[in-house]
Amino acid sequence: MKVIKNYLYNVGYQVLVIIVPLITSAYVSRVLHPAGVGAYAFTNSIIQYFILFANMGIGYYGNRQIAYVRDNRTKMAKTFWEIQIVKTIMTLVSIIAFEIFLIFYTRQFDYMLAQSLNLIAVAFDISWFYEGVENFKVTVLKNSLVKIVSMIAIFLFIKGPNDVTLYIVVLALSTLLGNLTLWPDIYRDLPKVRIKRLNPWIHFLPMAELFIPQIATQVYVQLNRTMLGVMVNETASGYYQYSDNLVKLILALVTATGTVMLPHVANAVSHGDMKKVNQMLYKSFDFVSAVAVPMMFGLAAISLTLAPKYYGPGYDPVGPAMMIESIVILMIAWSNALGVQYLFPIHHQKQFTISVTVGAVVNIILNFPLIHFYGLNGAMWSTVLSEISVTLYQLIAVRGLLSYRTLFNSLWKYLVSGVVMFLPVFWMNTHLKDSWLMMGFEVIVGIIIYTIMMLVLRAPIVGEAKKLVRERLGK
Repeated sequence: MKVIKNYLYNVGYQVLVIIVPLITSAYVSRVLHPAGVGAYAFTNSIIQYFILFANMGIGYYGNRQIAYVRDNRTKMAKTFWEIQIVKTIMTLVSIIAFEIFLIFYTRQFDYMLAQSLNLIAVAFDISWFYEGVENFKVTVLKNSLVKIVSMIAIFLFIKGPNDVTLYIVVLALSTLLGNLTLWPDIYRDLPKVRIKRLNPWIHFLPMAELFIPQIATQVYVQLNRTMLGVMVNETASGYYQYSDNLVKLILALVTATGTVMLPHVANAVSHGDMKKVNQMLYKSFDFVSAVAVPMMFGLAAISLTLAPKYYGPGYDPVGPAMMIESIVILMIAWSNALGVQYLFPIHHQKQFTISVTVGAVVNIILNFPLIHFYGLNGAMWSTVLSEISVTLYQLIAVRGLLSYRTLFNSLWKYLVSGVVMFLPVFWMNTHLKDSWLMMGFEVIVGIIIYTIMMLVLRAPIVGEAKKLVRERLGK
């Protein structure tokens, strides 16, 4: 039950992280116009490279290391401060590097300076610690409050197309404040440790190993926005981000399992229980497949009308882009399960690193011709193909460790259910009246069709759901 509770906490927060911008973006897209949104997206993609360097692979590494030693409070305190020292140093180096960058990059100086607040916020992010001890309640509740406050601030202060800088500052400050709210609990939860006993540099090389996959991941997360801004225009960069925002909302419901399962699996690995590890992976893989398939088909079915209706006039290109990008929901769900939940905690980070590196290389190679000839949609196809390559490599990496038959035993049931759901929903979306009420009806119809199909086909997730209900009622 602890895993389920943590999953729900993490899902709730991840959804909130995306929903707040989504609620505000319907307003911001109209106030700042496509040009302002594009300027934000483009400058944010640049600052993310410096944030990447500051993070130094600490998110996954810190989560895992804390999970290993969480039964010993003294070791846990020592590990926390050692990792945090490395992170602080790397953040300072990143800030200096960014200042040097601004000497040579003189475009949009005000926007870039405002984006630098995001870099400062990185130093105070200790969410990895609470993920490692599986205490998701602390991070969720405190950060949720901050996100809601930031949403209110956007509606109060962002009034016109000249408020792009202020918009950047509001978002960055919300991140900084959210990170700061976690620190008071640290001094209560951890015993004091003498500075002389700390040896932060033992963590540097293991972090550096994870830095490579993070660089690779960031390539096809941020580079598309950057290259669109350079090769097409900044407005196209904004279209890409707005499509990506809606897709990431869906993905938050799926990938939250990775954050929750990582410390759980890592703890099982530390006790040498590999049988339990494999069993958890099979159940997790089936769950993410059952959830990701209808989300992929569902978003694709309504995307053509959802994007322009939500974001307003001038955002029609987001619809087809989102329909293409919806494919990554299933691919990222699988790679999250195989990579984050399995390869990483069992110390197969080499395979994990190679997989995301392959994805990055594929993305870079494909970006040039696809963006050149097809613009925004080309960038989307490049993203899809890179994610497919990541997943394929990870599937190859786990051969001999996992059973393909067990992994994909029920996939056909979810795919058949998804296709049967997609066809009527897509027809309704493209032929019936375009309204929010009708779109809500289409979503409900889709959910009903998918649920009925899973019941008819007797999908395993139905049995697991019944079992969970019986256990809860039994208590």
